Amino acid sequence: MVALDPGVVAFLQQRAQAGIPPFHRLPVEEARNLMRTLSARAPRPPVAKVEDISLPGPGGPIPARLYWPTGREMVGLVVYYHGGGWVLGDLDTHDAPCRYLANASQCLVLAVHYRRAPEHKFPSAVEDAYASALWAVEHAPQWGIPQERVALAGDSAGGNLVAGVTLFAKEKGGPHLACQVLIYPVTDYNFQRPSYRENGEGYLLTREGMEWFWGHYLAREEDGAHPLASPLRAPDLSGLPPALVLTAEYDPLRDEGEAYAERLAQAGVPTVCIRYMGNIHGFVGHLLFPGRQAITSVGATLRGILTGALTPG
Repeated sequence: MVALDPGVVAFLQQRAQAGIPPFHRLPVEEARNLMRTLSARAPRPPVAKVEDISLPGPGGPIPARLYWPTGREMVGLVVYYHGGGWVLGDLDTHDAPCRYLANASQCLVLAVHYRRAPEHKFPSAVEDAYASALWAVEHAPQWGIPQERVALAGDSAGGNLVAGVTLFAKEKGGPHLACQVLIYPVTDYNFQRPSYRENGEGYLLTREGMEWFWGHYLAREEDGAHPLASPLRAPDLSGLPPALVLTAEYDPLRDEGEAYAERLAQAGVPTVCIRYMGNIHGFVGHLLFPGRQAITSVGATLRGILTGALTPG
């Protein structure tokens, strides 16, 4: 293990000094408001255009937001699912990283605000995520984007939804998706891995917090074994889109993200897994300096795969 990144240390110290409570110690609406307040401090780089839209979904309209990259011809479309443990997070909390991603990837980014728990239990979120992927592939040509240039990306619970959508698409025979980016994803309803023991306290996301998120998301504990909730438990991962998986060294979710990447590779899916040493869960969403670097790298990878300049894996 390496030492925590100095920026991460400063970030954690600032939160502690400000007395910011853990999300899981608050009522859901207070936690949501706190996340919105904290995310509003993030720098928001300019993009060419932003538009709020609504997509048809199985439970009603799905709020979404489109980001056009600045000063570049678009090479593809990236559907982005925000994190927040299926409970927190919305289009505004992840506005800044979506702006960075649009510019870094030279892609039109479609951010999706799926139905959240506890009001809507599993599988509502993944059903909305799948519906939005279908919509994106169908409508990509209206922006001059070939349908084969649609990718998925998401962080944390959003990474979980990326994996779930690819499994859903395989089961239903479509849509075709060019690649998938999973940023410190949730992949298994399991709190026993070494990374939970090593990093379950003191690094922003905790074991207690993850138990709180899962408790809100699942209607029944046995639902946690379903592959759309725990993609790592899917019996067959072959035939899924090429994958880029990012993990953080000091993250309780580190091991399950890396285990999922390993299973994808074993199933013949072109997969690259990168562990960001000295970093914590959320370092991308909070736009810490390594997080901005990570978005730049993700953007370059997406751009390369979608244009054919980069061979996946």
